[in-house]
Amino acid sequence: MSAIHEILEKYWGYKQFRPLQEEIIQSVLNGTDTLALLPTGGGKSICFQVPALAKDGICIVVSPLIALMKDQVENLVSKGIKAIAITSAMHKREIDIALDNCVHGNIKFLYLSPERLQTEIVRVRLLKMNVNLIAIDESHCISQWGYDFRPSYLKIAELRELLPKVTVLALTATATADVVKDIQKQLHFKKENVLQKSFERKNVAYVLLPEEDKLARLVKIINNVKGTGIVYVRNRKKAQDIAGYLKSNKISADFYHAGLDAKMRDQKQNDWITNKTRVIVCTNAFGMGIDKPDVRFVVHIDLPDSLEAYFQEAGRAGRDEHKAFAILLYNNGDKIELQRNVETSFPEMDEIRQTYQALANYYQIPTGSGAGVTYEFDIANFCDTYKLQAITVFNSLKFIEREGYISLTDAIFQPSRIKLDMNREDLYKFQISNPLFDVFIKLLLRSHSGLFDSFVKINEYDLSKKGNISKAEIVKRLSYLQSIKVLTYAPQTELPQLTFILPRVDAKDLSLSKENFASLKKRAIERMESVLHYAESTHKCRSQLLLAYFGETNTERCNQCDICLEENKTVLHTDEFESISEQIKQLLAVHPMDLKHLVDSVTGSNENKIIHTIQLLTDNEVIRYDEEQRLSLIDH
Repeated sequence: MSAIHEILEKYWGYKQFRPLQEEIIQSVLNGTDTLALLPTGGGKSICFQVPALAKDGICIVVSPLIALMKDQVENLVSKGIKAIAITSAMHKREIDIALDNCVHGNIKFLYLSPERLQTEIVRVRLLKMNVNLIAIDESHCISQWGYDFRPSYLKIAELRELLPKVTVLALTATATADVVKDIQKQLHFKKENVLQKSFERKNVAYVLLPEEDKLARLVKIINNVKGTGIVYVRNRKKAQDIAGYLKSNKISADFYHAGLDAKMRDQKQNDWITNKTRVIVCTNAFGMGIDKPDVRFVVHIDLPDSLEAYFQEAGRAGRDEHKAFAILLYNNGDKIELQRNVETSFPEMDEIRQTYQALANYYQIPTGSGAGVTYEFDIANFCDTYKLQAITVFNSLKFIEREGYISLTDAIFQPSRIKLDMNREDLYKFQISNPLFDVFIKLLLRSHSGLFDSFVKINEYDLSKKGNISKAEIVKRLSYLQSIKVLTYAPQTELPQLTFILPRVDAKDLSLSKENFASLKKRAIERMESVLHYAESTHKCRSQLLLAYFGETNTERCNQCDICLEENKTVLHTDEFESISEQIKQLLAVHPMDLKHLVDSVTGSNENKIIHTIQLLTDNEVIRYDEEQRLSLIDH
């Protein structure tokens, strides 16, 4: 057994790799820059985790989603593999210790956001690490042609200058032909090298249903398709309302969106994964990093913004290779709503400047200051403070981020952490001279180990129960001990983190590229038109439409989408004609038959197709009617 197969079996319990995984791993181990295109659920993470484990040193993993980083780190740690993630929610000292462990310890995986790569502390430490691989997840984010372009991704190429001898593996589930070329260009591949698994999902039937009463149709779908499912909607209120509607129709359902607290999100997600909940109604915040193989249906109530997003979300159906359905409910109102959403995604320049100015006021950042500083960002409180529309603020911030002024991470729960800054001897002296804090410090030491070495997760509520004091008092004492440098206390958070990448400028001096703005809007409109083309097509196989969008043109009809099924009722294909005509010839070779008996005797097809075949055979003088109006073979 080869080393990589031993690693696969030891940590993941599999004896064989999935299609293309082994080729990708071998390419990386050969030191070749590689772009791996694997559809959602295709096992992308194994493609960098296995070769990194097969080599000495540490693997740097760049990912835009903190939640995904957190999930993968927890997954690796549960297997006994040392991995850490550095996020903007961490304290500076916490980051410092983590990076030290990567240099001097035996950490195998360091997960970073692209924004973190730009910080001096990270760059300096990377040079001291024995880096064996750079893995870039969601690599389509580096392309301005991509549907989720992030300017911070463009800085990843600078890693190549820092670590010129290290192999790069870029991974993505969705990329058009233009994006595939652009990823390799932006990452300075030494030569083009794409390993791609077809995006075709033969077990998934793509279905579009024109429907005015979407909720009634949704209930029918759920009642007709067995198993668990996902229902995607555009906003949080709709997720909650539809889940309630399904429950009122005796369907086990729940809702999920990013506005819920972390504990509730985890509970809802776990209930669905373990089949306690059958249907989860959610926004696009749900699904990333979740690998539930037995999802039998994914329904989109609203039109997605892009075919990339649709393909990724629909791709969560049928990962176990059994039959599944990806269903899009559509009516004329959806087209108007999608067009309006694209329009509101591009605020006026004055609105963008107003948002930036409000941001500077909100955090009280003087002109020329703030670079590299991270803040918690509560969008609801921000909008309420300055009487701004949330949708305008959100889209303005996205554009300010694209221009490189700020970065805004996804919301994630980060528990409270503490680390003792004094050594044992100094702490002992402090306890003797401060008897009021002696009992409290003993409580901390008794409850948690490793406090002198690194940051340790704590729960203020648990400490309050153990110490028989209020949670508020626990927070007060920890904050005081931090102020006098006994310890460092990082309170829990689950808000998004907003970082000022550049020093704050006056809003009127904010450099906003009109050309960039116009280009981004043009591409957003093109992506919208691709979605509308998919929704309004009536003559081309749905699977072929999706595959052609991603550059796969030489594909066959799926024979299971709504268009194929409709065509199959009326259109006579070559293989069907041959099958029916062969049966007719065999039947008529025995004796002549009248039309009704002949049609009734042919099996495996509908009446219209059989009659159509008889007509073609008659026209081409293969069979004929005799005087008694019976059909018989013509001797040639």
